Amino acid sequence: MDNTHVGNDFLLYIENLSVSFDGFKAVDGLNLYIDENKIHVIIGPNGAGKTTVLDLICGRTRATSGSIRFRDKELTTMNEHEIVREGVGRKFQNPSIYEDLTVFENLEISFPRGRDVFGALTFRRDDEVVNRVRDVARMVFLEDRLASQAGLLSHGQKQWLEIGMLLIQDPELLMLDEPVAGMSVSERAQTAELLNRITEGRSVMVVEHDMKFVEDIADRVTVLHQGKILSEGSMEKVQADPKVIDVYLGH
Repeated sequence: MDNTHVGNDFLLYIENLSVSFDGFKAVDGLNLYIDENKIHVIIGPNGAGKTTVLDLICGRTRATSGSIRFRDKELTTMNEHEIVREGVGRKFQNPSIYEDLTVFENLEISFPRGRDVFGALTFRRDDEVVNRVRDVARMVFLEDRLASQAGLLSHGQKQWLEIGMLLIQDPELLMLDEPVAGMSVSERAQTAELLNRITEGRSVMVVEHDMKFVEDIADRVTVLHQGKILSEGSMEKVQADPKVIDVYLGH
């Protein structure tokens, strides 16, 4: 039993969480705790339930049983939009950006005031919006591409833009599914730098296969296997765990 969590305050509490699809338990009695202002990486073989956990947190998939508490709010009873409003942002594996719009417009359209109907009707491109867009663009290495059409960006830059579209909403929990897939070596290094920087004031959950990248970013690692936790702790601890080597990392 790992007692490191006793007495801690967490941003997110996942307890006894299960989901079944046609009798198959994709997530099975999961207990997972996410610290404030830390990067928590989930790794494991294909089919381990990693993406399903993110789907459950953001409301895309409904839990069969169990609890997901975010700042003492129970997320399992909310829909996706309500969960976003509570401060949970989610990036999927493939970038979903508006290719025909500029980088600036993609970031502007994600600004929280424009998100409901009334906000969209009364939305003005004022100094607050412009300054926030510029700040976020600088964070995600796109400051000099604000006028560029998003469709013309490299794959890695599109990934950064989508992270920026989430950051502009200022979520307290940011969830990223394989953020460096398809990136060049230098883009991966920049993304690690970006994620390490944005944990001031927020927590980040990452599902990732790239072990070098995980080493560069992870404060804590959870290894999933068949919907359950196989191992958890620092990257060093997890990498040295015989069960993890056997099931996932190979000898």
